Amino acid sequence: MEYVTAVPDPRSPAAASARAGRRSLAVALLCGALGAAVALLATRQRWAEGTATVAGGAFPLTAKGSDVTGVPAALAIVGLAALVAVFAVRRAGRFLVSGLLALSGAGIAAAALVSASDSSALDEQAAKASGDTSATVGALSHTGWPYVAAAGGVLLLLAGLLALRYGRLWPAMSGRYERGTARPRRAARPVDPERPEEIWKALDRGEDPTGA
Repeated sequence: MEYVTAVPDPRSPAAASARAGRRSLAVALLCGALGAAVALLATRQRWAEGTATVAGGAFPLTAKGSDVTGVPAALAIVGLAALVAVFAVRRAGRFLVSGLLALSGAGIAAAALVSASDSSALDEQAAKASGDTSATVGALSHTGWPYVAAAGGVLLLLAGLLALRYGRLWPAMSGRYERGTARPRRAARPVDPERPEEIWKALDRGEDPTGA
């Protein structure tokens, strides 16, 4: 006698696809959440420092990542939203959102690397501090935080690439949360004409107790 089981063979292609989907999902969630957090944290740190000559003395200046460029922080928020939205859409929508997630990570990395040696924010501070619009910062130095932000962008990029490759295997939100999905109404119970309380309840629900 042969027995039929609903458990797939661990060596079957379906089981292998399921394992790949679970692993890629876990890695994408970890990389996406960690990448966005790292990028946001890095933009709040000091990226550059220098001095401005004020009244014959050296005035220290510092610039945070958000002072240098607002692109990494903005794209980190976009990437985090895209990571969540991946599970709210299906098919072509999931592919587009996954692409947005990958582009957000790439944009963070590119913006952070381009701004790693930028001095415009400190030059503006030097001009304000000295009262000379042509003043520039001196003794300029940069920290490693721009590269930390770039690493966060790479993690988001990896999450987006995983979503593009394996997103079709990932679960989606239940259909009851999708817009336009109406819940089926249960059929009304026949009203017993010999029970006045049921007649009144039917009238309260807007139903015709006579069944006409």
